[in-house]
Amino acid sequence: MKKFRPKTPPVATPFRRGPAPARPARVAPAAVEWISPATFAALAAQGTDAHRLATASEAWVERFGTDVLLSYQTETAREAMLEQIELRCGVYNYRPRRVFGKYLPQHASERGAPALLRGDHALPLETVVTEAGVGYGLDFGGGYSAGLFLDQRENRARLRAWQPKRLLNTFAYTCSFSVVAALAGEKTVSIDLSRRSLVRGEENFTRNGLDPKIGHRFLADDVLAVLPRLARRGEKFDAIVLDPPTFSRNQAGAAFQVQRDFGQLVALALEVAAPGAKILLSVNHSGMRVADLEWSARQALKLTGRAGRFLASAALPDFPPGHGAKTVWLEMR
Repeated sequence: MKKFRPKTPPVATPFRRGPAPARPARVAPAAVEWISPATFAALAAQGTDAHRLATASEAWVERFGTDVLLSYQTETAREAMLEQIELRCGVYNYRPRRVFGKYLPQHASERGAPALLRGDHALPLETVVTEAGVGYGLDFGGGYSAGLFLDQRENRARLRAWQPKRLLNTFAYTCSFSVVAALAGEKTVSIDLSRRSLVRGEENFTRNGLDPKIGHRFLADDVLAVLPRLARRGEKFDAIVLDPPTFSRNQAGAAFQVQRDFGQLVALALEVAAPGAKILLSVNHSGMRVADLEWSARQALKLTGRAGRFLASAALPDFPPGHGAKTVWLEMR
């Protein structure tokens, strides 16, 4: 395969005739947007107790079963949310037993595990939540992320409904995509640098009545190194999940930067994509848009001589527009 050379997407400059339009008036920051009681009830009826509760410009609140996680950028935003949680949760007839707080720093080196803000310190930090009836283990003391990315809920449901034969789950974390694929009868390969995360993924398999040793592989390795090896062995997959972190380092110290390396990642994934395969393209970088994902994919398709079409991801009722991961599906031809 030719070496991938990323290009800069063109920036469209609209043509204007006549005087420039007046600048819009400055708008005050939006208030906190809580989900409706109807949305809360609908999620519960689907067997889901892990979802977003509220969103503001500098903070958001998420439900994880009987616990609540408040993520915030400033102490002012944290205190404002704390004042509302008890009252607003009462509207849903929901009483969280604990409230955890997680600071959202500008630099990854400043990230830390959530801290208990309210509730009993004696309760275990490990717990279990459900999404569409599927159980996932959480650990509020296990690091910056508790164990499940809520903004991928509809993509997990879509993958399970498609029921492809083989899934390749890259940057798999605790393997939630692999679990729903296995429940649909698929064979899976999950790759992540963290062996600890993959062990938690195997526990999620067992939690849902699945044997992680039968038809499933868990590889603690660098995704960019594994993909060429899979291609050389002629392995093909009907579904591929590409949901990389913004930044990471492998065992040798080499850095992965999503803005720089996403195109290369897509190009390598295309080498193991079967005809008709569906590939999830997903990032959570504030400087990238769905249009950037599609641009990278088009360049990779051109490089590898493949063709495909994009399928929009479904909207989430608990996430306002513009919040959560940027995702789109690429269906191969």
